[in-house]
Amino acid sequence: MKKLIIFSFQAAAFLFVIWLAPVMVRAQANELKIPAEVKNYIEKGTTAIALESADLNGDGTADFILVTEEATATISSEEADSERSLMILTSDNNGKLKLAKTNKQVVYCKSCGGAFGDPFAGVEVKRGQFTVNNYGGSAWRWSESYQFNYSRIDKTWQLVRAESETFNSLEPNKVKTKILTPKKFGKIDIADFDIDLLKR
Repeated sequence: MKKLIIFSFQAAAFLFVIWLAPVMVRAQANELKIPAEVKNYIEKGTTAIALESADLNGDGTADFILVTEEATATISSEEADSERSLMILTSDNNGKLKLAKTNKQVVYCKSCGGAFGDPFAGVEVKRGQFTVNNYGGSAWRWSESYQFNYSRIDKTWQLVRAESETFNSLEPNKVKTKILTPKKFGKIDIADFDIDLLKR
């Protein structure tokens, strides 16, 4: 009985954290502080939903990952699933930014999470790499994360790991994990990333 109570508590805590993650992302999006030089890359009619900074290409200067979507006030409900743009902004030694790469597939649309709602669970950044996380589902939950590392040879960010997990929300300890690497999908530049490339 004691073990059952402990398991139930752990399951409830796990589900609460998973439920809370997208809410936290949305809250953070409302509190984003956008540097003036980054604002130049937010097109009219769009809004920033994520901004992270790190030395993404290993040159010793701070770069940015910027994610934008169409402003909800300017779109109808039929257009609410419009593409979201992930942009990599790199800076030179003088701090001047340039748009290095962009992709409109890796961050899922607002309703692509199914009953769970907005699946975008944020971007994690480190020196020379970043990971995009998506999460959704209903009774059956899923998560998909994509890690891109900078290649000094090709001077771009390439997919090095695609990890997906599925589980029943009533049995969160029974997780099925699938991991794909370049041995499976070859070289995929962030600019060319499309989920269909992983299904071939």
